Amino acid sequence: METQELRGALALLLLCSFASASQDLQVIDLLTVGESRQMVAVAEKIRTALLTAGDIYLLSTFRLPPKQGGVLFGLYSRQDNTRWLEASVVGKINKVLVRYQREDGKVHAVNLQQAGLADGRTHTVLLRLRGPSRPSPALHLYVDCKLGDQHAGLPALAPIPPAEVDGLEIRTGQKAYLRMQGFVESMKIILGGSMARVGALSECPFQGDESIHSAVSNALHSILGEQTKALVTQLTLFNQILVELRDDIRDQVKEMSLIRNTIMECQVCGFHEQRSHCSPNPCFRGVDCMEVYEYPGYRCGPCPPGLQGNGTHCSDINECAHADPCFPGSSCINTMPGFHCEACPRGYKGIQVSGVGIDYARASKQVCNDIDECNDGNNGGCDPNSICTNTVGSFKCGPCRLGFLGNQSQGCLPARTCHSPTHSPCHIHAHCLFERNGAVSCQCNVGWAGNGNVCGTDTDIDGYPDQALPCMDNNKHCKQDNCLLTPNSGQEDADNDGVGDQCDDDADGDGIKNVEDNCRLFPNKDQQNSDTDSFGDACDNCPNVPNNDQKDTDGNGEGDACDNDVDGDGIPNGLDNCPKVPNPLQTDRDEDGVGDACDSCPEMSNPTQTDADSDLVGDVCDTNEDSDGDGHQDTKDNCPQLPNSSQLDSDNDGFGDECDGDDDNDGIPDYVPPGPDNCRLVPNPNQKDSDGNGVGDVCEDDFDNDAVVDPLDVCPESAEVTLTDFRAYQTVVLDPEGDAQIDPNWVVLNQGMEIVQTMNSDPGLAVVIKTAAASTWSCGSRRSRPTGRLHPSGRLPSQGCSSRSPAA
Repeated sequence: METQELRGALALLLLCSFASASQDLQVIDLLTVGESRQMVAVAEKIRTALLTAGDIYLLSTFRLPPKQGGVLFGLYSRQDNTRWLEASVVGKINKVLVRYQREDGKVHAVNLQQAGLADGRTHTVLLRLRGPSRPSPALHLYVDCKLGDQHAGLPALAPIPPAEVDGLEIRTGQKAYLRMQGFVESMKIILGGSMARVGALSECPFQGDESIHSAVSNALHSILGEQTKALVTQLTLFNQILVELRDDIRDQVKEMSLIRNTIMECQVCGFHEQRSHCSPNPCFRGVDCMEVYEYPGYRCGPCPPGLQGNGTHCSDINECAHADPCFPGSSCINTMPGFHCEACPRGYKGIQVSGVGIDYARASKQVCNDIDECNDGNNGGCDPNSICTNTVGSFKCGPCRLGFLGNQSQGCLPARTCHSPTHSPCHIHAHCLFERNGAVSCQCNVGWAGNGNVCGTDTDIDGYPDQALPCMDNNKHCKQDNCLLTPNSGQEDADNDGVGDQCDDDADGDGIKNVEDNCRLFPNKDQQNSDTDSFGDACDNCPNVPNNDQKDTDGNGEGDACDNDVDGDGIPNGLDNCPKVPNPLQTDRDEDGVGDACDSCPEMSNPTQTDADSDLVGDVCDTNEDSDGDGHQDTKDNCPQLPNSSQLDSDNDGFGDECDGDDDNDGIPDYVPPGPDNCRLVPNPNQKDSDGNGVGDVCEDDFDNDAVVDPLDVCPESAEVTLTDFRAYQTVVLDPEGDAQIDPNWVVLNQGMEIVQTMNSDPGLAVVIKTAAASTWSCGSRRSRPTGRLHPSGRLPSQGCSSRSPAA
């Protein structure tokens, strides 16, 4: 009786000890996980164990043909295929590859070596993950009960969010290994427990928990005493019986696995009669059904366009709410499936849009364009001589156009005069100006200055009155002239003393009279002059190199005499094939060493640039044939039969405007039907003319489209000439023989718009060359007295303006 009591106590002690050691151990057979709900439950257990368990084990018995391999176990996200935990066999290089998601979002890979698993034999693998919830977990690989490799101090695993559990998927290599003529006999994941307990499951004699072993041994010695030997003998016999039972169970498992694999192979080969899972079709109407081996035996295709769901259940997508495909103000109608937009709102035109799916709705949004009611041929219903203003989605009728009087109810009648029966807006000493667009303005007569509505005496006829005028618009020409008896249209006053430079005997206010001052407009009391020219250092653009002409071709403030890049094109003078003409590309088609920009024969080699008749065309290409006598030889004339010395070609089509029936190349003839073109120099095929004054909207205030309004444009029908500018003049001496008088001495004022010949001299011309449009415009005066100056308005005197080409 006493022996039985001792045996009972020992059994109770052993059960308590093993229960304590394995109370957290959970064994999950991964080969039996198939249904979606079951997979979610297993995934939740694994997620919890990764956060709480001390150890996690993957125990599998399998066979792989030589050099084969693949994923053995994996835990993935269905949504984005995130690899949370994966174990693979790499047969070619004999290793086990473990990959998992780190806390920083990156995938970490661990290579476990010495794993000869792909050799055609059956192996049992135990993969131990120690401390998965610790900052530095470890991995141990056991192959056939022997430690193969281990890694410690690994990066921490990323915790799986609870919201991700429903989307987790567990995959095993069972089918893949079978396709490679191998098999997976068993695969279990063990959550918690000790190595000894797991070793018992895998028939490997791993050492267990030392504390439990010590406790049991102490209990045995303390309780059993001298009866230990008999009790151990009985336990040994009991253990042998358990081993035999375990071997029988294992054989049965192998037989069941073989039967299961055989059945699966027969199913693949078609050796079975099975009803179709797709008949009747369990999927949504119109969705394809495919039979598969996984539960529930079928898989549905994607939902039809315009619907969303899993293929089994599909619901309509509201494209109107998600993509907003219709124009604002046009209603969007959602249908099942698809959508359509109603017609564009009033005042807009466009097409009605309809379709199916969010992608289509986003890529094919309805476009509605504003209707220009004012361009309907009826001025929008407004009075024909009034202003119709188009607005977004509508329009409005405005006042009468310039040159017309009245209103919308009474009509707008022509008014082509400054005067009315009761009032004249112009001063008594002013006259009316009718602009091209029909506008009417006032201009003071010669000898008078002001804004036209108010005029005062202008003794020196420079555009500024002798006394200030009370003009409402603060026009600059109403300010008092700062040189009453000396013309100075620019009103320059270098020292700001109220006296213009032209009548101030000390213009710069440095205490040195103009006649003695070597910098007339720059104060320099020391009169320092480092070189031998007539200009002091303060105003000399080459203070250390004599240059009385002060020529500065590139306008950079550094005179040509001391500038190593005279034309400012980035090429030093010594290397520049056109030192005085900007040509950064250094193009030289005839390779004669002279760049095309300054070559008198750019297409024929003439390195000496010989030009016997001085017509700017080199002798080697000079035919001296000029049929129309305009100064351009026929081979270079864009109108060889019509004189056009300016060679103006507004549309750059190679035909000069003089012989081009459509100067702006907009399809509207300049003068004949269906013309005439209401903007002859600016393309406007629609001929829009909102105010009906005969001038198109695009050229209403700037007929040649040169960014200078017509009232200020000295040549309103040529975009190549805008404002008079004599600052880059060249002197042409008309009496080169004899020395009775000096050559002309010109002074340029008012930003180039006024030029003065300051002393008696030989006759000559001041010529301005502009090469922007391959033509030369020259303006000058033959007067040799101080009265030889340009009109202060900036417009050229009739005898002082001509046009000339470089080829002339």
